Amino acid sequence: MTSSQAAISPRNRNWKLVVSESFRDLGELLDFCEIDASQTGFKGRHDFALRVTRYFASLIEKGNASDPLLLQVLPDAREFRYVDGYTGDAVGDQQAMPVPGLIHKYHGRVLLTLTGACAIHCRYCFRRHFPYREASVDFDMNGQVMAYLFDNPDVSEVILSGGDPLMVSDQKLEKLISMLNRVPHIRVLRIHSRLLSVLPERINESLIRALERFDGQLVFVTHINHPNEISAHNQAAFQMLARQGYRLFNQSVLLKGVNDSSQTLAGLSNKLFASHITPYYLHRLDRVHGAAHFDLSKEESCRIYQRLRTRLPGYLLPAMVQEISGQLSKTTVHCD
Repeated sequence: MTSSQAAISPRNRNWKLVVSESFRDLGELLDFCEIDASQTGFKGRHDFALRVTRYFASLIEKGNASDPLLLQVLPDAREFRYVDGYTGDAVGDQQAMPVPGLIHKYHGRVLLTLTGACAIHCRYCFRRHFPYREASVDFDMNGQVMAYLFDNPDVSEVILSGGDPLMVSDQKLEKLISMLNRVPHIRVLRIHSRLLSVLPERINESLIRALERFDGQLVFVTHINHPNEISAHNQAAFQMLARQGYRLFNQSVLLKGVNDSSQTLAGLSNKLFASHITPYYLHRLDRVHGAAHFDLSKEESCRIYQRLRTRLPGYLLPAMVQEISGQLSKTTVHCD
């Protein structure tokens, strides 16, 4: 553990307090990382707010303006460029929302956008323009979400997303779980969360008690892009969930300048496996407005993936996919 990690608050601290201490000012973040603003090329304005937990910032190499973790959260002047083919709703979420806060794209499962809040704002986020205010879930047994679930018996899995669903209080999660337990055909609850890795304090006994109330199977999907995002601190959180018997998977995004090498991605898969997490998906970038500078061509993506295949056994190789608006499943990227 580095000296900066040692300064991170202990795991028993209140997670909401830890979130409140996150960096919201770019100058403060760069000072903490010992980086001069002139090294970044940032011109001073951004339309997507900065937010970085101090824990995540502690993993950034001091003085390195090209650090792969920093690049994921650093506002960039290129975000303002209009690039043809990049939109505000890159994956068609809003067209697949029959009731506010519920997205139904794929057979057998629906996704709930529980909140627009997140503990970290990744610059490539495909929901950076999402209308959370108009698409909030009602935590009401007699509300539209529950009515939709009861009326669709082919739905067996509910995915909690956001924002980040673990930004919701344990009390609200318990209430939602209690409601879902009353829908007989809901058998799987899947939680997609970046907080598992960037805010390990969120994984505590209170959360576990809330999750234990679900009558079916519970699955976690983490979002980790680089092996440097995994440390002893968040590995303890992963282990806590694994001990409960929960299945943990990871999905990454292939990002220019961050993880665009087979060596980095192989290192990530091996470190995930050592942390009780199965590599699941490697996404090509969702073409959201403001993130084009992270994109790689299909040809370059395939070159990286073909090299990755030679470095990993099959059980550690994530599937490379792309989400295309209107399609009925994730689209496998064929590189042969």
